[in-house]
Amino acid sequence: MIKVLINSSSRYPVERKRIRQLVKKILGSHLTNKETEVSILFCGDRKMTWLNSKWLGRQGTTNVLSFPLKASNYPDKVFRLGDIVISYPQVRKQAAENEVTVDEEVDRMVEHGLLSLLGLHHE
Repeated sequence: MIKVLINSSSRYPVERKRIRQLVKKILGSHLTNKETEVSILFCGDRKMTWLNSKWLGRQGTTNVLSFPLKASNYPDKVFRLGDIVISYPQVRKQAAENEVTVDEEVDRMVEHGLLSLLGLHHE
């Protein structure tokens, strides 16, 4: 079973059901027979700028950050993959620049974050 925890304020409308289905599709092809949990936070540029500075020492905002959990084996046997943080304002901006829908750009950022958590290199 794959559990997807999504946190987003009402300012950042996301389709939770669609995102959960996407995560399960992506993880289903990489993880087998493991109870897995992943967390996704949609935030604004102020929070993303702070996270980018605190954890990566970089100035300014970014579109997506991934924080893999190092100790992922807990007594309850759930494999906690880690956290993905997505800047909703950056997603909207990139969607306009790439001439795609915001949902398509959200999907791209979720996939990017998941692959990073899995340690897979991608473009």
